[in-house]
Amino acid sequence: MNRTADYELTIIIPVFNEEDNLQNLEERLSAFLPECSRKACVLFVDDGSKDGSLLKIKEVCSRHQDFMYISFEKNAGLSTALKAGFDYSESELVGYIDADLQTDPEDFNLLLKDISDYSMVIGIREGRKDSWFKNLQSKVANGFRRMMTHDGATDTGCPLKVFHTDVAKDFPMFKGMHRFFPALVLLQEGGCYKQVPVRHFPRMAGKSKFHLGNRFWGPLADCFAYRWMRTRYPVYKIADNNID
Repeated sequence: MNRTADYELTIIIPVFNEEDNLQNLEERLSAFLPECSRKACVLFVDDGSKDGSLLKIKEVCSRHQDFMYISFEKNAGLSTALKAGFDYSESELVGYIDADLQTDPEDFNLLLKDISDYSMVIGIREGRKDSWFKNLQSKVANGFRRMMTHDGATDTGCPLKVFHTDVAKDFPMFKGMHRFFPALVLLQEGGCYKQVPVRHFPRMAGKSKFHLGNRFWGPLADCFAYRWMRTRYPVYKIADNNID
């Protein structure tokens, strides 16, 4: 039996070579879960880490019954890790946060306030603590994405999001599609989302996995892939049936 079905919210945490952050992550999450507005569990998705991350994840999960994990045979990327998290979650809601703790688990409660009225609620990082160059790349990429998708989203790269699980499971996931969650929500019948300001913090340990190629050029190319997919995405509404 999938234990996530016993919870209202599964917090998905993709992990790739983050062993230096896992102790702090364990402490922050174990302190947050009792304060979460929904009964919540944690699902680590080890994305083929080459360091000691998987071993530490197993140790963390052995100490907390609300912590679980799945692991990949080899690195597959963030979008794939999130898809696996969606696939293996059976709670009503799923959340997403990065292992680097540049966003705070406590801010999930800000997003959960409105999730009943929306398909998805996502964070907008206030006072970003990244370098000026990373912020510039993000600003340009977000602007181009909005122009191409008309999704209206301010900060799709914010690693703090909450979804209805059935919505997340319906996303057509390809590599790079994690940047297009608002646009993908709007493709669904009745899909809608809300943006909520959240706190942002500097990375305290480990190394960022993003660079010019996957933060800037990759997302620009993915916008054209989304435009192609949008014209072919199947959307329907049942008029009648005799199934029941």
